[in-house]
This record gives sequence, C-alpha cells and structure tokens, in this order.
Amino acid sequence: MSKSLARVAAALKDAGIETEIREMGDTRTAADAAAAVGCEVDQIAKSIIFRGEESGHVVLFLTAGGNRVDADKATALAGQPLGKADAALIRAETGFAIGGVAPVGHLSEIAAFIDPRLLEFDTVWAAAGTPRHVFAITPADLLRVSGARQADFTG
Repeated sequence: MSKSLARVAAALKDAGIETEIREMGDTRTAADAAAAVGCEVDQIAKSIIFRGEESGHVVLFLTAGGNRVDADKATALAGQPLGKADAALIRAETGFAIGGVAPVGHLSEIAAFIDPRLLEFDTVWAAAGTPRHVFAITPADLLRVSGARQADFTG
C-alpha cells in the first residue's frame, strides 16, 4: 500500500469512518470513475486545487463530477486571486499527486469548500490518495472530515 493511500485510510479510521477503498483501472475523468464504481457522475467528489496568489497556499474545491469551478466565484470565496497550482505545491501541501488528491489526510491544513450538489446524495466517492483509488463516504461525513465549507462556486 502506498504511503498516500495509507495516510487516507488512517485519516478515515481516526475519524471513525469505516469504508472500503476501491482500486479502479485507468480513470482519467469523473465519468470514467463513476462508470468504474457504478454511480452517477455527480457522486464523484473531484478535488480541484488552486494556488492562492496572495497566500501562496493551496485552496481545495470539492466539486460534483459533472460541475466545473467558476473562477470568479471561487476567487470571491477564497478572498484572494487564484491561479494554477503546480504539481510540486500540491504535493508539498496535500501530500498527494495530481489526480489522487483526497479530501482528507493532507500534510498541512488547507482551506476547503464543498459543492452543495454533493450533499444531495446518500453516498459520494472521493480520491483515496492515488489516481487509481477511491472511497465511499456520506456527504455529512465528508463535510466533517474535510473541514470544507458549503458554498456556491460552480458555473
């Protein structure tokens, strides 16, 4: 088990969440991931990461699989201009590679926001620390363990 995957499993266990971490094949999109686990595309909680241009730190937007982050809304929520976060910054602050950023188990505390669309389901699926692993979680538990604030940032 990779260090990243182990860190996510430990974070979930420490939070009292029992869930199965599932390995998928080659999934590059939310639609691919939804097909692999057998759910609606919007049940995939995408981790979209930006760099705060003033703080220099990452900001996480947990977005329903079929939605896109609106840059203006996201910037307003973050309270600072947002730019592209490079792979090195994402790895340094979250501990994860692009494509496998989990909503839990980060190396440092990061600001996070969650798409209200994800809260409409009984279960959602999120990356488990690698591009090939996901886990199921209730939206209420996702809110609790991620520390994300519910906000409208899609367009």
